[in-house]
Amino acid sequence: MFAVGHLALGYLTGKATAKSLNVDLNVSLAFFASVLPDVDLLIPGLTHRGPMHSFVVYVLIFLPFFILYGRRSLVYFVCVSQHIVLGDFLTAGNIGYIQLLWPLTSDWYGTGFIVTGLDNIALEWLLFSVSFYLILKTKDVKLLLQRHLSNWMLTVPIVTIVLPVFFNIPLHAPLALFIPHMIFLALFSLSIIVDLKSALQNI
Repeated sequence: MFAVGHLALGYLTGKATAKSLNVDLNVSLAFFASVLPDVDLLIPGLTHRGPMHSFVVYVLIFLPFFILYGRRSLVYFVCVSQHIVLGDFLTAGNIGYIQLLWPLTSDWYGTGFIVTGLDNIALEWLLFSVSFYLILKTKDVKLLLQRHLSNWMLTVPIVTIVLPVFFNIPLHAPLALFIPHMIFLALFSLSIIVDLKSALQNI
């Protein structure tokens, strides 16, 4: 799955989980968590879709958060998990599988679903459309455009959009997904600009 699919699915699963657990959703943190496994693109020596895409690794990472924050942390664990299980395990086929259970095993897993196929592009457009509709309907867009320290976490989603769209890393994002990528990029950039402008005014 490309960045737009991970972001949309992360928001949707995070929103649904937060509602079912009756907790508030930090929208910026949900978007950050939804692409967190792809930080392996920024860390020299790490293989993309390797250990940072392991479900086991995130269970261990989140364990202290489960203890400290209980069900609130479960929301963001779901956001990360959808990236691994729904986003990459199911759609990893033609660009490499994932090390789903590292370090228990270094085997690679995937379904062989073709991420550049029309069915995946249609799925990502559908996920984007539904998520963006909900962002507007639930007024989460207003939360993103208010000053909040967590908005700076949106720099990670910005990088995960910019790398495939403009630099073909880890592969080129299809032109058919350019518009939803740019909409997310604009929204996240505006969020950070709002924070930056407010911080500069207080100097």
